[in-house]
Amino acid sequence: MTIRVFLADDHALMRDGLKALLQVAGDIVVVGEVGTGREAVRLVPELKPDVLLMDIAMPELNGIDAARTLREKCPETRIVIVSMHATSEHVFRALEAGAAGYLLKESAGTEVVAAVRAVHAGNRYLSRAASEAVQHRSERGGTASPLDSLSTRERQVLQLVVEGKSSAEIARMVHLSPKTVETYRSRLMKKLGVNDIPSLVRLALQHGITPPG
Repeated sequence: MTIRVFLADDHALMRDGLKALLQVAGDIVVVGEVGTGREAVRLVPELKPDVLLMDIAMPELNGIDAARTLREKCPETRIVIVSMHATSEHVFRALEAGAAGYLLKESAGTEVVAAVRAVHAGNRYLSRAASEAVQHRSERGGTASPLDSLSTRERQVLQLVVEGKSSAEIARMVHLSPKTVETYRSRLMKKLGVNDIPSLVRLALQHGITPPG
């Protein structure tokens, strides 16, 4: 049985590397690829792949919020996060959003085929570092992320704000009025306890909402 896989990562080199590893496996075929979470949310429900391999830090819509949306739109697709982040918060938020697996990019070369096969079979797959992060958080009881206080729409606006989009640009992208975007912007800054854009950018980078640079 052929496993149909879709790739979402903003680095073409990473997508090419994953594709090469998967296509030599024999039982896996890559059916599509995109560079943003927004494109993944648009195309995955159309193609209905068996497995989605997705980065967290992508422009326009990060992988965690994209995963949360796709679990509702396309519940039959199993999601594996492939990320450079190994903190307990990143892993926990990914699993909470509906991911069935979590790999670090540094180990993806040796683990990605096994991860795809495992989640396709209905199992969870965590790389060793991700598993240790989950265990560490469980032992410590975990601490709430400041992002937990934000709604899905507020997180979406947050990402676009820190990427330098104007309220008018954001309004066009998310189909709201500029005034409503301004309201969301003020509300999320108040919830996060920040007063300026540089502080928002630092927070977004820290929590993997937007890619660096």
